[in-house]
Order: sequence, then structure tokens, then C-alpha cells
Amino acid sequence: MAKMSQEAQDKFLSKTRYGILTTLAEDGSPVSVPVWFNWDGKAVRIFTGVKSAKVKRIWRDPRVTLLVANHIDEGEAWVAFDGEAKIRPEGAVELLEDLAAKYWDLSDPKRRSTVDEWKSEPNELCVIELVPSKIRSQKD
Repeated sequence: MAKMSQEAQDKFLSKTRYGILTTLAEDGSPVSVPVWFNWDGKAVRIFTGVKSAKVKRIWRDPRVTLLVANHIDEGEAWVAFDGEAKIRPEGAVELLEDLAAKYWDLSDPKRRSTVDEWKSEPNELCVIELVPSKIRSQKD
């Protein structure tokens, strides 16, 4: 496997994919969860609840990795963003709306209702922001 070019990374990340966010537990062991994310070429952003376990772990130790992998019907490839995350109170509802439209069919009333419910308590949401100190990648 070889490292992806910047052009290949951009093309790979332009498709809707889940990211796997890895944070560190109190004992230093990794904890990984799937997340929706946005990459704008400079920062990765993820919305979540302010009381979520991942936010608590980031407050304790901000070192994180977000791994984005290929779909099963694609050749093997991945991009990983490494660095220290910050918790931001602003922009969560806007990010939620953007990501929900990207990951879900919002014409489905159940999905739309879930998004509306999340949006009804904007102070309960935050953004995890990662400006990576390192970007790693591989492809077939």
C-alpha cells in the first residue's frame, strides 16, 4: 500500500463516509466510536452532546484520532487525522443540519423528527474540532 496524494485524499474524503473517532479513557486505553464528520481541508468537525462520554474523555485528554476507511466495495484505503481536539460551543446546530442532510434522508419523518428533537436543545450540543497535527493515509 502507498500513501495517498493530496488529490486522492480529497477525492476519497468527498464521499460520505463514517469516521471512527478514537479518544483515550482515564486509564489511557483507546475508546473508538463511529461518527458523522465534516472535513473542510483544514479541520475535522463532529457534533455531539455536551454531556457525551467522548466529550468528557476529550476534556480529560484531548489527543484523538479520526480514521476514515473505504467502503467494502472499494479498494482498500484510509485516511487518519491525528491531533488534539477542542470542544466548541458554537456552530453545533448548523453542523448538525449539514451532516444530517449528508448522512440521512430527511424526507423520512422519523429522521426529520430526530433532527428536530436534537435541534430543540441547542445548548446541549457542541462541536468537536480537530485541526490535525498529522494526516496519515494509505491506498491499494
